[in-house]
Amino acid sequence: MSGTAQVRSPRPRYDVCVIGSGAGGGMAAKVLTEAGATVLLLEAGPNWDAQKDSAMLKWPYESPRRGAATPERHFGEFHAGLGGWSLDGEPYTVAEDEAFRWFRVRQLGGRTNHWGRISLRFGPDDFRARSVDGLGDDWPIGYDDIAPYYDKVDRLVGLFGSVEGLPNDPDGLFMPPPQPRCWELAVKQAADQLDITCIPSRMSILTQPLNGRPACHYCGQCGRDCGTGSNFSTPSVLLPPARATGRLEIITGAMAREVTVDARGLANGVSYVDTNTGAEEHVRAKAVVLAASACESARLLLNSKSSLFPDGLANSSGTVGRYLTDTTGTDVMGFIPSMRDGVPHNEDGAGGAHLYMPWWLDNAKLDFPRGYHIEIWGGRGMPGYGFMGGIQNYPGGGGYGKDLKNMYRSYYGATVGFSGRGEMIPNADSYCEIDPNVVDRWGIPVLRFHFGWSEHEVRQVRHMQETFREIIDVMGGEALWPMPGPDDDYGIAAGGVIIHELGVTRMGNSPDTSVLNSNCQAHEVKNLFVADAGPFVSQPNKNPTWTILALAMRTSEYIADLANKGELT
Repeated sequence: MSGTAQVRSPRPRYDVCVIGSGAGGGMAAKVLTEAGATVLLLEAGPNWDAQKDSAMLKWPYESPRRGAATPERHFGEFHAGLGGWSLDGEPYTVAEDEAFRWFRVRQLGGRTNHWGRISLRFGPDDFRARSVDGLGDDWPIGYDDIAPYYDKVDRLVGLFGSVEGLPNDPDGLFMPPPQPRCWELAVKQAADQLDITCIPSRMSILTQPLNGRPACHYCGQCGRDCGTGSNFSTPSVLLPPARATGRLEIITGAMAREVTVDARGLANGVSYVDTNTGAEEHVRAKAVVLAASACESARLLLNSKSSLFPDGLANSSGTVGRYLTDTTGTDVMGFIPSMRDGVPHNEDGAGGAHLYMPWWLDNAKLDFPRGYHIEIWGGRGMPGYGFMGGIQNYPGGGGYGKDLKNMYRSYYGATVGFSGRGEMIPNADSYCEIDPNVVDRWGIPVLRFHFGWSEHEVRQVRHMQETFREIIDVMGGEALWPMPGPDDDYGIAAGGVIIHELGVTRMGNSPDTSVLNSNCQAHEVKNLFVADAGPFVSQPNKNPTWTILALAMRTSEYIADLANKGELT
């Protein structure tokens, strides 16, 4: 071989390296670049641009598989989630006789491209739950500490909702909610009869223009991501202003392997694998922010071993990977005869249901702690969306040819569904660790999961099932699915299925029992931070994204303040 080899210039030393580009990583990139920091954002998946890549306005019949799932897109061929329960070459393991499913996304923006946009604040009692009922642990921060950041997220991102004054379901800075549809009004009437709180949904979908983004045009395809940026995703809302500073660099196809440290035990960079070439790369940074999703961030810490941190980075307490939780969940669909043979009508509106039911009961009168909220579904969506499935199970359902078509027309819009989303109490039997025998395609050790529900969650889900059936009964209908029994744990979904896994790098006041302090800064490594759902101390019955955004904003402002004071390195 002759000639002179080309030597690539080393990358500069960045102020901050952020791993992961979802809600937490995107917020960190925005806040830090606007504060003057140079930021490198590492994303394991490919680029995603909703304007170019979204199938928002395509008809199902334009899909070769009529929208069916593929290994790369678990929720459908046109869905905006590039990933699923299993990824080629990226295994994980589950302990024998246990069940846990880990949903992962590989694309710029992560899960923010395809989530349901349910945007709920945690309430005052959620941060002090142990003080209320003696279970789990209190957070080292309270609602008053995070409320200003919720307000900032509301103004930046935008959401609709209604001011209700519910003590543990705080109001936000809402845009007007869309009007309920006919089937939702029927659910509301039944809920009112049962004294179940039923209010407008709180979702990060614009009903008014905001910061150059137009209001929702009601195409109903939020799961495909929004080409107009009318709903929230990191690539549409957080990355454009970060890019505009000129201080953000993004590397896609970068699978983080390890956070490296110097002789002082401070983070000095990140090693990663270029997934396109397989080459090992290293970038230098004055601070590192993990936002790869809770379990991925824990995996990265556990794999970042050195003589200074033989059990994994920032893991002298042995807490990394511990206190894994997921939202409890179960579902019921009901047939409502009075809604048969409905008059065809327009059901336009923002994606998802326009009403939901926050927790409404006093636990002192129940046999389980904490609570759940209810998400509703139904209406006159396309039959392929699941509302018409199993017509043979309907009273008088079935048939062939013309009779079957007429039956579908008659039943179209006559079903409603209910999904419970509840709080899990952290337990010692639910955690993730490194599997000593399995690596991924890049040779990086993978996670092994241990998971189990307690009687608290099983009793809670039984209450969900009973409540859903009571609502259906008051509506004059009947449940289409049989009541699950104790042998089936009353139909509780397997751990991980609701895709709200969190904890595993929890915050706390003591370095003996937590990974991070109240600012999501590692107790042992002052220039290492976590900005995903890993720092959560508990699993309130609210979807976590709004709190991920608020905490990431709060942490990023803290990082910027430390940097200005020269206290990071």
